Amino acid sequence: MRNPASGPVPLLLALGILMASTLATQAQPTAFTGATLYPIDGPPIEEGVLVVENGKITALGSAATVNVPQAASVVDLSGKVVIPGLVDTHTHIGRVEGGDRSGPLHPEVRVLDAVDVRDPTFVKALAGGITTVNVMPGSGHLMSGQTVYLKIRRAGGQIEDWTFCGDVLTEICGGMKMANGTNSIGQKPFPGTRAKSAALARELFVEALDYRDQLAAAAKKASKEGDGGKKPERNLALEAVLQVLDGQRIVHFHTHRHNDVMTILRLSREFGFQPVLHHVSDASLVAEALAAAGIGASITGVDSPGGKEEALNIGWEGPADLERAGVAVAFNTDDGITDSRYFLRSGAMAVRFGMSPEGALAGLTLTPAKMLGLDDRVGSLTVGKDADFVILSGQPFSVYTRVEETWVEGHKVFDLDDPEDRKIAVGGPGAYPGDSVHLHDALSEWD
Repeated sequence: MRNPASGPVPLLLALGILMASTLATQAQPTAFTGATLYPIDGPPIEEGVLVVENGKITALGSAATVNVPQAASVVDLSGKVVIPGLVDTHTHIGRVEGGDRSGPLHPEVRVLDAVDVRDPTFVKALAGGITTVNVMPGSGHLMSGQTVYLKIRRAGGQIEDWTFCGDVLTEICGGMKMANGTNSIGQKPFPGTRAKSAALARELFVEALDYRDQLAAAAKKASKEGDGGKKPERNLALEAVLQVLDGQRIVHFHTHRHNDVMTILRLSREFGFQPVLHHVSDASLVAEALAAAGIGASITGVDSPGGKEEALNIGWEGPADLERAGVAVAFNTDDGITDSRYFLRSGAMAVRFGMSPEGALAGLTLTPAKMLGLDDRVGSLTVGKDADFVILSGQPFSVYTRVEETWVEGHKVFDLDDPEDRKIAVGGPGAYPGDSVHLHDALSEWD
């Protein structure tokens, strides 16, 4: 009997796969012309040209300075505005989970193990122009777990397709969520007071340093005597804390009141970890201290202060006060505290109350990218960076402006003209149909 594997059909199939792979790697460049470009790391470019190829930005500038490749597909965006994909440093989309109520400190918990990438809240974020997110567990713990940085690619059915890290088992894929103040005080076994909260955090850091010493002693003995002796038992919680202390994980710290902010500054100075402060309702009261420490603030803007005593002084003047003091200011949605679809509004409100338009737009793009340590790939329209960008109908902070399209690595992932996408963008009955939401599972689009 003839072996089917030796026949012409498998051969043609193999050639087809090879040709498809070759075409994928030789993707046709696309030139977006005529729009006003906001690079963020440079001045706006009127009637600019943005060239994208193989998921990267390959050229950027005015029509007079950019040579559009002959093979490029040209998209006319006359009258539109193009900005980088927005970066949200603090969100809870994707049905995320963190530590349980068994104790106040859960550094070993990974939100990566809980995020549902098919949840329609990710499409809602794309509808707001958000392309990169820091998905975090909640703030009901002093340390509620490891966050995960994601690129919302809208292709593929598993979280490994969205992470910035390569191997989720061996690489660090996010930061660490911590909190102080009202949310994390709680009742036993939680600390009960602000002073005890700080003491428990300090004890954990000291325990991690002791664990490091034990590991170092075992390694030294192995080097000297040719055997490792008895190593300390592996501790997943302390491993994660050591990554914080070694500067491998950024601490994303929920805090509101000025004295809570100063507690964080003391802890970070004592143990040498790198924090980004989130919410910081009273930050303007200690703005000079933040600036001197070089610690940035990620603001969650809300219309109606309340819910807890420590947030009573929150106001839209805060971002401008921090900017004037020299503090790096970013914004976040804390979704569902505020809606990802209206993220641009956070910058607009800050401008309304005195922040510079340039600083506010950077606070939605490049500044948060720096806070996540991802500014080598995202946050600005820069040659060599990922082709993540948003096409707007008008100026970024106009109340009339709509997000028309969102692109990630040169692929359109949201289109307001698509009826299913529009349904997500504007809401209404049937807008969030669970897992049946309009998601693309064609991984080949990203090869």
